[in-house]
Amino acid sequence: MSHRNGFQPATARRVSSMALLAFCLLPGPGALLRAASPSLSSIFPRGGQRGGELDIDFNGARLADAKEILFYSPGFSLVEFKELKDNKVRARVKIAADCKLGVHSMRVRTATGISDMKTFFVGALVAVSEKEPNSDFASPQKIALNSTVSGIVQNEDVDYYVFEVKKGQRISAEIEAMRLGHTVFDPYIAIMNQARFEIAAADDSALLRQDATCQVIAPEDGNYYVQVRESSYGGNGNCHYRLHVGTFPRPLAVLPAGARAGQGVEVSYIGDAGGPRKQKLMVPKEPRNDYGLYLEDDGGIAPSKNVFRISEYDNVLEIEPNNNHAQSSKGVAPGAFNGIISEPGDIDCFRFEAKKGQVFEVELYGRRIRSPLDSVMNISHFSGGGLAGNDDSRGPDSYFRFTAPETKEYVITVRDHLKKGGPDYVYRIELTPVKPGLSLTIPRVARYSQERQSISVPRGNRYTALVSVSRRNFGGELVFSCADLPAGLSISGENMPANMTTIPVLFEAAADAPVAGKISDVRARHIEEAKNISGGFSIGVDLLVGSPGQSIYLNHTVERLAVAVTDEAPFKLQLVEPGVPIVRNGSMVLKVVAERKEGFKAPINLEMVFNPPGVSSQRGVTIPEGKLEAYINLNANGGAQVRSWKIAVNGKATVGNGPIWASTQLATLRVAEPYIDLAAEKSSVEQGKETEIYCKVNHRTKFEGKARLSLFGLPHNVKAQGMEIDATSKEVTFKVTVAKDSPAGKHRNIACRVEIIENGETIVHSSGGTELRIDKPLPPPKPKKKPPPKVVKKVEKPKPPPPPKAPPKKRLTRLEKLRLQFKKNKEEGS
Repeated sequence: MSHRNGFQPATARRVSSMALLAFCLLPGPGALLRAASPSLSSIFPRGGQRGGELDIDFNGARLADAKEILFYSPGFSLVEFKELKDNKVRARVKIAADCKLGVHSMRVRTATGISDMKTFFVGALVAVSEKEPNSDFASPQKIALNSTVSGIVQNEDVDYYVFEVKKGQRISAEIEAMRLGHTVFDPYIAIMNQARFEIAAADDSALLRQDATCQVIAPEDGNYYVQVRESSYGGNGNCHYRLHVGTFPRPLAVLPAGARAGQGVEVSYIGDAGGPRKQKLMVPKEPRNDYGLYLEDDGGIAPSKNVFRISEYDNVLEIEPNNNHAQSSKGVAPGAFNGIISEPGDIDCFRFEAKKGQVFEVELYGRRIRSPLDSVMNISHFSGGGLAGNDDSRGPDSYFRFTAPETKEYVITVRDHLKKGGPDYVYRIELTPVKPGLSLTIPRVARYSQERQSISVPRGNRYTALVSVSRRNFGGELVFSCADLPAGLSISGENMPANMTTIPVLFEAAADAPVAGKISDVRARHIEEAKNISGGFSIGVDLLVGSPGQSIYLNHTVERLAVAVTDEAPFKLQLVEPGVPIVRNGSMVLKVVAERKEGFKAPINLEMVFNPPGVSSQRGVTIPEGKLEAYINLNANGGAQVRSWKIAVNGKATVGNGPIWASTQLATLRVAEPYIDLAAEKSSVEQGKETEIYCKVNHRTKFEGKARLSLFGLPHNVKAQGMEIDATSKEVTFKVTVAKDSPAGKHRNIACRVEIIENGETIVHSSGGTELRIDKPLPPPKPKKKPPPKVVKKVEKPKPPPPPKAPPKKRLTRLEKLRLQFKKNKEEGS
């Protein structure tokens, strides 16, 4: 395989952690037409017993040319394909005796692609199928103790199973229902005695989420029953379940919930009906995200794991009482603090010393280790005074970053949000320095979809994937590496710049590459290898989505990338690399050319894999049926990042009954500054007249020959003749003609289109935005009216003014009248 453009081969790694075995069928004539891009909708049965063989049906579409099963984990081998149909493949699979219990991931690889990922469960007990009728307590299905029953709950269905137990035996029941990912099926299980009394029952559980587990110690000899139903008596044909019934241990929690890598540790198992158990064990030397503990004793082994964290730091266990600062358990930072909120209202406190300026990630694991705790975590001075706190930064779990303000002791306190508590309310606080982290994924092209989350490359062809990178607590350029790709397959692309999070990566298969597939470890690392920062693929898959609001009930994450070389495709694509840059505020047309095999005429849908920052591309472009080329328009805004970028175009065509993808090569697209800038002055004119728009020219990049300039955005019936300038021009003036019916007003969307010929290609951009004001002409002046003739009036002598009128008599009051009468009488002597 080859490695180019910053991609470097990874150091040799052991791949024994990935089992991938194949039964190959020789492709016959017309194989390409039988299937393309397979899809996988379900796997049945949903699980099997380790140490045995069974037939597994892989149901979906376009599966008839199946070549192998890709297993993400060891312990599986494909014996043979027993049946190959378009909608179903039946495979004989052997499960190793030491295969890990629980959930596993797998895909079907056909000659033309890789299917969706689906899960399969491995158990330790003998597999039994449900036999109807078993819906009446009086006529249950009889099973042997220590069996796994595969069944279905129909609407209002209740299934009963009966088995014989001796007094003192542990009866354990655990159901896999929602975890199977078929439908939103919330199961209820109960252990019942012969009198039909429930002696143990469960709906949801923190350990298994919507699935349930319950246990009891048999109080007497006799028959006991397990009831299975949907919690609200619903159900349908998709409500499949796997019910484990036996004497196996089923602890609900483990303390401590983690340990230092490569170290021996003693753990306590909590919640089993047989009582607490202690066990000494050796922790793996390398951290693993999927690690867990399976308690095993004379009664059997737990069907599913208790999550167990592996870290770099030593454990500190709480010592009760530690409900306040004075009684707090002493720890060391960095470190891992472990405890239990053992009763309602309980508060746990840990103290540690930190130096001024030390920065810690304070991460509490509760629900993520399947504890019922809904944590609230705070940090404060030992003497009092809160400094930081959090409730739900990690879902129901708590997290914050803490910087010590001074050198002294600090206290972390933990409690339940609703002040609940119990023996299984286990938690683990990891108090660690801030460290860099890196992970890769492929962005989804559709919500909840697995489409193009794996890599399929036709022989002699290419496929380009957009890879997304998540950097944590660091910056810098990244280098990609590849490990254990299928023979004849190479990977190429640029180093990822420090300011980017996505980049196109090209996978190319040689013409003679064998048709094969692998689960490969494609990684990225910091360009400075001494920094020791690297990461691989982590792809999340939404397996179960439902109401309300398209809620995600089941998500599964797979590590590493599924990659395959497939049968030859009937077309190839070539991107004609531009000989000139696209400049800011400019545009460009990309040409894509198809090479078709004889007889292949189907349309080819095109899409840009990656748009550089500030560059947008046309969507929905198709090379028409029977045609050989199409064009994609690009536009760069004024902030497009200036540099050279690698771009590619993927194409999809229907071949047979499904789609086949292929890609162009990685071509270089240069983003540059405009060659010239124009500063246009505003102008104004009356309707029906002419004006000028004057522009100053600022040269930024030297060019040869002439540049063509033309105004666009002009209003109706406004004309401006195009102009030409050369590398010496300092200004340009456009003659503008305005018609009488051109709309009056301010027109602000006028700019100049600049076209420069370089290397026989045209560089196009816009510049010089300006405003043209069009005024209506003033109305003509109105004719003056003749003034009327003057009339000479006779001047008369002024008349003497009339004598002033006597003022009106004042109205007398009654008192004034009496006084006047008295005065008159007195004068008359009366």
